[in-house]
Amino acid sequence: MHTTQALEVALDLRVVATEEIADDVVKLSLERRDRGSLPDWTPGSHVDLQLGTELVRQYSLCGEAGQSELWQVAVLREPESRGGSTFAHDSLTVGDDVAVRGPRNQFALVEGADEYIFIAGGIGITPLLSMIDRVDAWGKKWTLHYSGRRRSTMAFVDGLRKRYGDKVQVYSTAESERIDLERVLGDPQSASLVYCCGPERLIAAVESEMTSWPAQALHVERFSPRTLEPPLRDTAFEVELSRSRLVLTVPPEKSILQVVQAAGVQVLSSCTEGTCGTCETNIVSGVPEHRDSILTDAERADSPSMFICVSRACSSRLILEL
Repeated sequence: MHTTQALEVALDLRVVATEEIADDVVKLSLERRDRGSLPDWTPGSHVDLQLGTELVRQYSLCGEAGQSELWQVAVLREPESRGGSTFAHDSLTVGDDVAVRGPRNQFALVEGADEYIFIAGGIGITPLLSMIDRVDAWGKKWTLHYSGRRRSTMAFVDGLRKRYGDKVQVYSTAESERIDLERVLGDPQSASLVYCCGPERLIAAVESEMTSWPAQALHVERFSPRTLEPPLRDTAFEVELSRSRLVLTVPPEKSILQVVQAAGVQVLSSCTEGTCGTCETNIVSGVPEHRDSILTDAERADSPSMFICVSRACSSRLILEL
């Protein structure tokens, strides 16, 4: 994981198809107006969609990894939407233009395992689809445990069961079906990797069940930030921007991102809650306090970068490559 915070140029794409693939889930198909090639992407990648004038939301690419002419995302209508999912469902139609940034991948598929265990909750299935395709093509052993409220709310479920059969285990909570995590994860496997995406309660349960597994075995992607303790440093600290030659003070009530942007320095950002990875910034020196919901504990120990929308400093000064 490494970034230089180069400002990306948004792609102007066109909606070429919309399809309701489950209750309150719409799949959007996007292509360039000239039907030219799109940037390469790898399993687990996501893109930022500009929805309306000010809304930017992240969605996992859920088509075939490497597909160069068409990008597909699936959007769940959120009951407490901040506007993004409502816009995608109610306002986007075929022929509309959408500005898209990316792709980026903070949830990369690691090669070399003997077996892969995929665990999805609801719309968390989307980043796992291309991973499953890739692992199956490798000829590796794998299983998917896919949980949702009802089968009618579970995107892609019929296609997965038809294509892969019993490798796909489906659980409907409305029918009192639950993933038996003790059975699935109770026996640590040194040559297996687990990929999990879904609601925080599912991810927390998986993390709890895997405390005796090797540290690098679990890979997760969160849609909402993890619960955090108060910052280790509750006083102001300085950030020096090595490119801009500025020294700024970050007070306790503001983020590094807010202070940097207020000083007129352009930084890519999106979620502002440490889940999307857009604001990843290289650390030149200093000791960060990683407060994101992306890095693993092992990665936080020696990460050369940080996510400045939520992470702070343990040292009195950080020098950042901005």
